Amino acid sequence: MVKDSSGVPQLGATVELLAEAPGVIAARQLLTNTQGIFRAENLQPGLYTVRVTLAGFLPAFEKHIQITSNLTTVVRIELESLYASIEQLRRAPTSAPVEPDDWKWVLRSTSGMRPLLQWREEDTEDTTAVIADTGSGRQLGRVEITGGARRPGSASNIDSSPGTAFAYDERIDRNNHMVFAGQVSYDEDSPAGGLAVMWMPTGSVQNGPRSTMVLREAKLGPDGPVFRGVRLEQSGSVNIGDNSVLRVGGEYVLVGAGSSASALRPRLNWEARVTPDWYVDVLYVSLLADTAYSENADSELINERSPSVLATALNQLDSFPALLWHDRKPVLENGRHEELAVERKFGSRSVFQIAGFHDDNTHVALFGKGNDLPGGEYFQDFYSKGFAYDGGSSVSWGARAALRERITDDLELTTIYAFSGALVPVTVPEGPLRDALRTVPRQSAALKIVGKVPMTGTRLTAGYKWINGTALSRVDPYGESLYDVNPYLHVGIRQPLPWTLLGRWEANAECDNLLAQGYVSMSTADGQILLVPAFRSFRGGLSLQF
Repeated sequence: MVKDSSGVPQLGATVELLAEAPGVIAARQLLTNTQGIFRAENLQPGLYTVRVTLAGFLPAFEKHIQITSNLTTVVRIELESLYASIEQLRRAPTSAPVEPDDWKWVLRSTSGMRPLLQWREEDTEDTTAVIADTGSGRQLGRVEITGGARRPGSASNIDSSPGTAFAYDERIDRNNHMVFAGQVSYDEDSPAGGLAVMWMPTGSVQNGPRSTMVLREAKLGPDGPVFRGVRLEQSGSVNIGDNSVLRVGGEYVLVGAGSSASALRPRLNWEARVTPDWYVDVLYVSLLADTAYSENADSELINERSPSVLATALNQLDSFPALLWHDRKPVLENGRHEELAVERKFGSRSVFQIAGFHDDNTHVALFGKGNDLPGGEYFQDFYSKGFAYDGGSSVSWGARAALRERITDDLELTTIYAFSGALVPVTVPEGPLRDALRTVPRQSAALKIVGKVPMTGTRLTAGYKWINGTALSRVDPYGESLYDVNPYLHVGIRQPLPWTLLGRWEANAECDNLLAQGYVSMSTADGQILLVPAFRSFRGGLSLQF
């Protein structure tokens, strides 16, 4: 999209696309329409330079624009008038509104362009994910006042007490971003806080290189230990040929509460386009619920086609794996996931996926509630009776079929069927609880609806995941992370508020497992416990974006 300094779209600008790959000299020449939009499809993956010229304006350049297979890149370019400096000397700047139709009927002629009066508007709606946005309309910061934990009973996630979080996007140059995020809670007996820094040299959350560092510290009760954690992550992508891309990354996690535990977690994802509508994905993830892959879940087909940089930075604060006790020693929730997936696009409104996968977990995090449990096996939450427990190992094969379809511009539907293994109690435990658990095949079916009310801007999310039997651990946890579907009934709402002070205000609320389903009561050698595969929990608060 090409606009002038006052934000008016420019008709008839000449746009040249120059490939930066060695030995490639071919160039494309495009023209902007009445909305100032230019579009080039089926470009070879790689880096490009964009040059824009228009009579009466200085030429504009955008270098190192990354084009990736199966994704749409959006570039916003602002042209500066040749006479801007002269006009500023002659008269003071004016804030008078620009007539929106004045620019449409101007007869222009530039090199390589025939004279025209008005370009016929075409459908300019994006049909794939946006991977880069160099416009100036981005959000600079975000402040959230919230309460409630995403994983009650886990000492490694953000606690359930009221807290304040912030994120700020500092642009080093046109594409180079440094994003800062932080969070602090107010509880006097158990204070907690965290900091995250995310560096994106190309400005792309999904495809460009990204370096992340996260620090977190929390005191677990007045007389409890202090949890400390550090997470270092690096990710990027490499184009292989014209129709495939390799995404690589890894993270190092060091956490502790008295004693420490660490892990090095690589990940790999190869995506290939077989035909214009068929795609193949092969991936290896060393942690099933890795937020590096789940951060795109909020980017639905409707309205939000690019993951928010600020939301991604805030999610990093809650990205530590669960810290567990095993024989009085700290261990981290750990495992690996291998998957082969085939996707089929049906136009611009639906995507169908079939996947087969293998899960091999060495430390499965189980959650529950209980009183006076031994500290050497159960990691209890200070705020409640909730605990995290090492369920041991679990190995299973599974498959998934999922369909995402945009019914209307404001309504999206996701349906998922999956089966895989889950930990199930098969005997009465006489020793450690994990000795009484076995991996048993389970089936699941999920339905998720995301909608937006046109008049009020209210965004509603409702989903339900059914499981055919008892399951103490998650069934297809990677699929849950990928499609943002939680077990049983989940309801969420985000409501823009009519306040204009400082920026855009929004109220949000989320409730997981609203009907409190899936709870399993067990009598163990350590006492009576209630195992909870998905807590009935609530998170809510206010958000300010500016």
